Amino acid sequence: MIEQGLTTSFKVEILEGVHDLLTDQLKIALYNGNANISYETTLYTNVNEIVGTGYTAGGLVLQNVSVQSSGQVAYVSFDNVVWTGVVFTCSGALIYNQSKGNKSVAVLNFGAEKTTTPAQTFTITLPPDTVNSAVIRLS
Repeated sequence: MIEQGLTTSFKVEILEGVHDLLTDQLKIALYNGNANISYETTLYTNVNEIVGTGYTAGGLVLQNVSVQSSGQVAYVSFDNVVWTGVVFTCSGALIYNQSKGNKSVAVLNFGAEKTTTPAQTFTITLPPDTVNSAVIRLS
């Protein structure tokens, strides 16, 4: 089961000062529908990570990461994630901090299986980076 949300371990580690989202390397990995990732996930795992043409285990590095705030909410923004020339099926993703021993950050559930065809581009279009919709936000 893929359960979307920030991981509990990430919330604790942010308060402990473990993560520096401006300098650490954040990555996003894709998973099939058999994956068991949720708020309880503490580390990146390759169990039920997808396998397919154009996909490398561990996923991609998130680009243009920035931390912003508005009112009482702090949030993280980064570019949409794009794989090109790929063939695979996935159901969700895990954002994790490669710089900090692959500690988990957040889980995304795509709501259904997403399948690409040969030489297709797969894009994770993120919600707007705002206090109400950013994927990673603390209030």
